[in-house]
Amino acid sequence: QVQLRESGGGWVQAGGSLRLSCASGRTDSTWAMGYFRQSPGKDREFVAGIDWSDGSTYYSDSVKGRFTISRDTDKKEMYLQMNNLKPEDTAVYYCADGGTLYEGDYVPDFWGQGTQVTVSS
Repeated sequence: QVQLRESGGGWVQAGGSLRLSCASGRTDSTWAMGYFRQSPGKDREFVAGIDWSDGSTYYSDSVKGRFTISRDTDKKEMYLQMNNLKPEDTAVYYCADGGTLYEGDYVPDFWGQGTQVTVSS
């Protein structure tokens, strides 16, 4: 099993920023990492992903231009910088690791415990 340690969630007003971090406990190399989110009454949706091999990034249309995903390959950490947050961004954000990431279609192998992001009006 791979343990994913998430941090960075919190409460912020609309227009503010948060930075999520996720560290992978794997000892081998990952293929990809990313974030999903789920809010009450909605399905879990893909937010952003990063290909570990070349750093290619993918974003859902709803966050494109506002969120930036990045990586630290040595630390096996992933970061999601979330700017200009909107109330509709409120959700539990789940770190994901491994699996297959292909042109924005991400099927991970492992999931983090989730971290709450709340954006108030």
